[in-house]
Amino acid sequence: MLSRSPATASLLLRSLLRQPRGFSSSAAAAPVAAKEDGKLVASVLFERLPVVIPKIHPVVYAFQEFSFRWRQQYRRQYPDEVLGKADARGKGDYHIDYVPAPRITEADKTNDRKSLQRALDNKLYLLLYGNAYGAPDGKPVWHFPEKVYENEETMRSCAESALKSVLGGLDNTYFVGNAPMAHMAVEQMDSSVSPFKRFFFKSQVVGTTKYHIGKCKDYAWVTKDELLEYFPENKDFFNKMIIHIR
Repeated sequence: MLSRSPATASLLLRSLLRQPRGFSSSAAAAPVAAKEDGKLVASVLFERLPVVIPKIHPVVYAFQEFSFRWRQQYRRQYPDEVLGKADARGKGDYHIDYVPAPRITEADKTNDRKSLQRALDNKLYLLLYGNAYGAPDGKPVWHFPEKVYENEETMRSCAESALKSVLGGLDNTYFVGNAPMAHMAVEQMDSSVSPFKRFFFKSQVVGTTKYHIGKCKDYAWVTKDELLEYFPENKDFFNKMIIHIR
């Protein structure tokens, strides 16, 4: 190990102290930096998970049928007296005749996008129609529940406030993780709104089939394919952000 003389160590310490601190800023400079970076907006992708098992793709069904028939060739044959015991058992009081619920509901037939009782084998996402931050000319547009970041402790807290203002509370909701699932930088050349960043947080419907949605002119529960029709200019972005494997 190299040894340094006291004079050399003192000179090195003074040079380090004279260097500017790169990871801190004064209180007076903070508002300027925030103004240059633009505002932050927290948006919520509020989804309802599938209620019934999606239909199997024809290719997958054909493979499963082939695999079943192939295994049947080599299955073990049991004596008839063993198999007959299962058939001879009484049904008893525990037997229940199961009738599956229909996949196509009245909301599907009428295309009622305000109902959660539709597209049961698919995911649904909540969209609002009304005033949104950064909308051109301040006109109502379709958007996700959102809120401009003010003084919340975290961006997730800001997202929770955005969803709470729409639903009236956070009952029957579940936020997935603390970090955003995606973000986008918004720059509008023909608007008076300065560039800003939008962070997307995922939340899910839990244990309910109806919400009292307010603070908007209209709303809709839509599938991913339907959602992309509402945002043609950002279709590629949302197609990558919303990973939906059926």
